[in-house]
Amino acid sequence: MSSSPRAAAAPALPAQARARRRPRALLGRALGYLTLLVVAAGSAYPLVWMLLTSLRPRNTVFGGGFFPSPDEITFDAYREAWTGLDFPRHFLVTLVITAVTVAGVVALATLSGYAFAHLEFRGKQVIYVTLLSSIMLPVTAIVIPLFLELDTLGLLNSQGGLIMVYIGTSVPFAMFLMRAFFETLPRELVNAARVDGAGEFAIFLRVMLPLAAPGAATVVIFQFMNTWNEFLFAQTFLQQPEDLPLQPVLYSVVGQHSTDWPLLCASLTMSILPIVVVYVRMQRRFVAGLTLGAVKN
Repeated sequence: MSSSPRAAAAPALPAQARARRRPRALLGRALGYLTLLVVAAGSAYPLVWMLLTSLRPRNTVFGGGFFPSPDEITFDAYREAWTGLDFPRHFLVTLVITAVTVAGVVALATLSGYAFAHLEFRGKQVIYVTLLSSIMLPVTAIVIPLFLELDTLGLLNSQGGLIMVYIGTSVPFAMFLMRAFFETLPRELVNAARVDGAGEFAIFLRVMLPLAAPGAATVVIFQFMNTWNEFLFAQTFLQQPEDLPLQPVLYSVVGQHSTDWPLLCASLTMSILPIVVVYVRMQRRFVAGLTLGAVKN
């Protein structure tokens, strides 16, 4: 009989400890949410400012409040950007250059990534290290050599030459990503396909490439964003105004002494729409394909 009170009191100690820890857990969670809210607000502020600035008159950009009044909202900057900057033409040029570059980089990166991950050939490590070392070169250090090379090949001031530069400078990093991803996939699948008599290209195309869709989606996201936003190569290698992609054209809005901020913000707002669409679409594909490489026992 005397042992029953102690037996009844023993389970109450963990409950009391949990009751004392609950306020600490709530406080920690609240601080975590507050930190995330501050970071999200700081990240979204430039985008919101750009969108609001594109809807206000030029003389109220820095003199008015953060939110324009309803009678101040105007779409004149969008109309001026659409017609004055010839936005549709340069948008189409950028879209074609980016699409061809992304397709070329993904094709070459997946093929080379599979080769370096699952094939054995002479000089494999030397070639891989040589390609990988090109990532360490700063862009400013290769502008002049690339300019002279394109001039020698007769590709200067051509969109084809610019696309070749984009592909050549982007493949090493994309290959590095794809090799790392292919190495995470089970090698038993490759060996089983070889035993069944499949060739290497058939193994790559029908067995490994579907499993590597998440890695390819990552390459597409990175490459699309980098190519769409690239400025230095496009400004240097193209000299005809009608052949320029969006970024050099948008930079021309920035004046030496004054800048039409609503026009610039309206142009930037329209130019980021494809990036948002591609990121959202490929992000879903990336998340959905994370389990594709799982092997069931």
